Amino acid sequence: MFISTEIRLNIAFNAAQDKLADLVRGGVLGRASGGAYDHWQAGLARLGPRRTMLGMYRIARVRVTEVVTRADSALWAMRWEVTDTRGALVPALDAEIKLIPAGEDTTMLAVSGVCRPPLAKLAEPDPTAAHQVAQAMIQAFTSRIATDIADPVTVPEAGLRALLPEPTPGNHMP
Repeated sequence: MFISTEIRLNIAFNAAQDKLADLVRGGVLGRASGGAYDHWQAGLARLGPRRTMLGMYRIARVRVTEVVTRADSALWAMRWEVTDTRGALVPALDAEIKLIPAGEDTTMLAVSGVCRPPLAKLAEPDPTAAHQVAQAMIQAFTSRIATDIADPVTVPEAGLRALLPEPTPGNHMP
């Protein structure tokens, strides 16, 4: 499923680009990815009967490409790979992290991509609710990056729990 979000930052484009490059080199994206992925799984567990199996999937590797710069943007491609129940690596998210100048001292941070929920074929969660969970995950991930780059002008409401759909009767955690 396709997910995306963006946040306006109170920082000039060149400074934001330098800080994000430092975050990539310093491993911060890996740590932010792990936290977001754990929250994503927790949200999915609230939707489906296979919640006990979700814990067997762990983020194993976060790959980020070198920056591709243009006059009007800087772009990093990112992939989250998780281990499945057999220990094989499978992609969970392919995304782009993009910085775009939005004024003299303002930059837009946009993250968009395609995510593949673990156990999608087995759990078959409600597609609308599953999309809400994935959207909450990408918003939380992007907010973490924004916080690490600069003081954002607008950050989505704190906490994934407020963004997750309510469990439906007979389809929730005890």
